[in-house]
Amino acid sequence: MNRPGISAKFDGFLRIQGLCGAIILASWLIFWAVENPVRNLPDLFIYVLTQINLTVVLLYPLKFLYEDQRVRYHWPVHVISIFVVNGIVVITSAFVIHGVDRLNFPFLDFLHHSWKFPFVANLVFAFAYEGHKVATRRLRRRNQQLQCKIEFETAERELEAEELRQARDIQRGLLPKEIPELEGFQITGAWEPAKLVGGDYYDVIPVAKNKVALCIADVAGKGVSAALLMANVQAAIRAFASESVPPSRVCAQTNSVLCINTAVDKFVTLFYGILDAVTRTLTYVNAGHPRPVIIRSNGDVIHLEAGEALLGVFRDWTYRDSILQLEPGDLLLLFTDGITEAMRQDGQEFGEDRMIAEILNSGEHSLGQIQAHLFSQMKAFCDARLSDDATLVMVAASPLVQDKEPSALGHKSTTQRHLEYAGAQS
Repeated sequence: MNRPGISAKFDGFLRIQGLCGAIILASWLIFWAVENPVRNLPDLFIYVLTQINLTVVLLYPLKFLYEDQRVRYHWPVHVISIFVVNGIVVITSAFVIHGVDRLNFPFLDFLHHSWKFPFVANLVFAFAYEGHKVATRRLRRRNQQLQCKIEFETAERELEAEELRQARDIQRGLLPKEIPELEGFQITGAWEPAKLVGGDYYDVIPVAKNKVALCIADVAGKGVSAALLMANVQAAIRAFASESVPPSRVCAQTNSVLCINTAVDKFVTLFYGILDAVTRTLTYVNAGHPRPVIIRSNGDVIHLEAGEALLGVFRDWTYRDSILQLEPGDLLLLFTDGITEAMRQDGQEFGEDRMIAEILNSGEHSLGQIQAHLFSQMKAFCDARLSDDATLVMVAASPLVQDKEPSALGHKSTTQRHLEYAGAQS
């Protein structure tokens, strides 16, 4: 037996002897209280010490009755065993006292006149002791079961967390790793999920030498289910996107796929368009997505009002194309409502005006820096507690004659006019 085992056994032995001392003291006080003091204290000491220790020793082998309950009718057997053990203990302790005191009358006569009180007293102790052992054993077994359950659930959660991290890596892999270059335009995109995985999606797909397809989508819901549906949207858009296929056709085909393969309560908002660098036009369909914003080079802020039905609801919906002419110095903002609806604890939302103002307040920087500034301000506004995924795609139409390092927002005078429009909001 190892040292901890020996220490536990010795500790249990000392506890039993302490219990014997307490019982001896209690017995002496009881007899003293009824004015029948114990005349022979050594006999009481020997009697109690013998009974308690012998009871504990004889009851120890019976632990299989409550540890391994495969024994049929284990409770009746346990009770009968306690009575048998108690009888053996009383007879043995009486024999010890008869021998120690060297009584001059037969042992059976002594046992006949003295067995009742020791038998009842020791029977109470035996049942109390066994009840304590059974309760302790049950509690220990329950604790072990809870510990195993906790360890299992912890391992399961760690596995789920690892799977979510892998899902997030996979989802990030579905987003464009590099934004294709398009002559005369600067394009950037950013995605910030509210959870490990999310339902937002954006893409910039080259479909010809001077054309790219711009896409931003928001799947209803959050978490894994939204991420799975987002993957389906990404696969469909990638499959249907082509120079020869107009945005209305791409949206119709994607809508048909979603109506067939998704639940009735799931839907997707989508903005899809083809940007032509030669004609500087954007042919697009806005299927239920938040209205894109254009900050014109002259300071005007315009919303693209043309809108169609969201995807996954109306299977036979006919989508129509709209065309936007982008002038040199224009800035197009495609975003999901996770940005504008980012909320502080007092219920105030970040809002579209604040988004525009933060973009303008960023100063004369590149699109990537403007985008990073906006996301930083948004997360600071809501204490980094996003209630929904946040995605932003920015398209800047470069001037026809550029400086060495053109600003994404044009000249200083143009930025000033933008700030005047936005009311210099922070």
